Amino acid sequence: MQEVQFEVQGSAADPYRVSFARLSEKVLTAFCTCPAGENGQYCKHRFAILGGDAKAVVSGNSDQVAIVQEWLKGTELEQALLHFRGLEDKAKEIKSALSASKKSLAKIMRGQNEGS
Repeated sequence: MQEVQFEVQGSAADPYRVSFARLSEKVLTAFCTCPAGENGQYCKHRFAILGGDAKAVVSGNSDQVAIVQEWLKGTELEQALLHFRGLEDKAKEIKSALSASKKSLAKIMRGQNEGS
């Protein structure tokens, strides 16, 4: 097993510890000591490092973010992350379409539609 740990400055005064462990070619785990991470929820600290963002790393080993990104390739975590990002993109598209539809409905309700 290979492991990398980072101290990451979040919203709390004390930094959070973000740990990545490569258990096999297909298995990469990610843990964070922030409240969301400890509850098994979405944690922006893990996502940032997985995305290559080392801005919040305060432990002096920000160069190791590239190692974690290399470990990510070909893992179940990478597949799940790609799926998640794809759904996020679809959600943005739907949100935009809903906004346009609301505007269209509002115009029609005010009698400003093109068909009248």
